[in-house]
Amino acid sequence: MKVLMIGATGKVAGLVAPELTRRGAVVRAVVRDQAKAAVARDNGASETVIGDLHDFESLCKAATGVDAVFHIGPRMLPDEAAMGVAMVEAAKSAGVRKFVFSGVIHPSLSALTNHVAKLPVEEALYQSGMNFTVLQPTTFMQNLKSGWETVVKYGYFGLPFSVQALTSYVDYRDVAEVAALALTTDTLDYATVELCAPGMLNRIELAAIMSEALQRNVEARKIPFEEWAQASHTPDGPVREGLKRMFANYDKYGFPGGNALVLRAILGREPRSLREYVRQLASH
Repeated sequence: MKVLMIGATGKVAGLVAPELTRRGAVVRAVVRDQAKAAVARDNGASETVIGDLHDFESLCKAATGVDAVFHIGPRMLPDEAAMGVAMVEAAKSAGVRKFVFSGVIHPSLSALTNHVAKLPVEEALYQSGMNFTVLQPTTFMQNLKSGWETVVKYGYFGLPFSVQALTSYVDYRDVAEVAALALTTDTLDYATVELCAPGMLNRIELAAIMSEALQRNVEARKIPFEEWAQASHTPDGPVREGLKRMFANYDKYGFPGGNALVLRAILGREPRSLREYVRQLASH
């Protein structure tokens, strides 16, 4: 089986390629340039093709001769939805049999740019005639990596929303395993699945887990958005504005989820826990 991957060079979606190769699939990665091609190969791709999500013809060419497509969109961009729909249409045009879309939990949250952008892609996929699987993961545990250096150096974990807000998480390694199962078996044909690790935690509880893993105190903080954006090197523009809206929404409502029934059933085991993930961060 040959799978075309969007996102094979990403720190998160790049986890899907090794899961596919372990199951005997050949991975063809769409990359922007030859420098990215090397990254894709390091992540497990055996073929690379230059393509652009804004260039429909390049997507059709990339999808020619593959059995399936894995797609994850670049979040927060104004044309994220259009790029996703173009990939669906290109796959359909090229005669692709199966399409797996890594979207987001609760795509109906209208205040969140990165959520509503997934809805047109889902709709296009449901109407495409292709065999599909829509993955709806909650907050990636891997996002914690970006603030880990501050945790270790300065002993606090800060984000620009309430420390009391409850948040659900999932380890994207589990999502990658589900994606590979969906692409290489018929287990998840025509399924739309929410993917969460068990339970929800606030940042005070998360800081306690970090304290336990590091064996020293870690404080939970709410920091101003502009301070966070500067520290995370997020430039002015649609991504920054989208994140600002997202965190403002989290401040009011948190990010609910945390029902692990579906993920547990698919994996046939307990999903990776946040405590386990933090311990692994602390061990490196």
